[in-house]
Amino acid sequence: MNDLARVLVVGATGGSGRATVEYLLAEGHEVTAFSRHADRLSGLSDQLTTINGDATSLDDVEKAVAGHDAVIVTLGISENPLCVRVFGPRNTAKNVRSVGTRNVIEAMVRHKVKRLVVQSTYGVGETRHRLRFMDQMFFNILLKPQIEDTEVQEIEVRKSRLDWTLAQPVHLTDEANTGRPEVSIHGAINNWKVSRQSVGCFLGQTAISPTFVHQSVALSG
Repeated sequence: MNDLARVLVVGATGGSGRATVEYLLAEGHEVTAFSRHADRLSGLSDQLTTINGDATSLDDVEKAVAGHDAVIVTLGISENPLCVRVFGPRNTAKNVRSVGTRNVIEAMVRHKVKRLVVQSTYGVGETRHRLRFMDQMFFNILLKPQIEDTEVQEIEVRKSRLDWTLAQPVHLTDEANTGRPEVSIHGAINNWKVSRQSVGCFLGQTAISPTFVHQSVALSG
């Protein structure tokens, strides 16, 4: 991939998504921010294009993917987890991760875009057995539907024929950027927190490089 790339960030207005957009712009890349309210990021840079759209709409995603060198997916539900568990999400599809990522993959195949980086969650898939007891309880009681959707999302990514990387951050914080997070391809971690800014740094760097292709990577502080 060229030193400077055109990168699409799907879910760009969430915490990790915005951090990824800001990192890529600071590095001089052309960035397209895609989310339902992507225009909230307008004015960040002349190198930024914003597209308002719904990741669960294949038509919306198709229009956004075309012409890019790489795609980063940071989809999720940002509402209060207790409210989501009891009442369901108010503003976001409950299967936004799996459906949105499936749409991204289909659009990438159609438009011959190969590089995909997807933010998942530590404790899903290969790292499921590494969760602490309290985290297991939190997942099972409050986040069960969201974790199940993330499991499906990972399956969609793994079975694709793209140059994919799955990033599994531990508990996300709003602390200041501490640079690149600790990275483990084996799932071992020493710290159960990591800043969104650090995760954004990793996602941006990985999308424009050939590293960690077809690997799941644990991210910690």
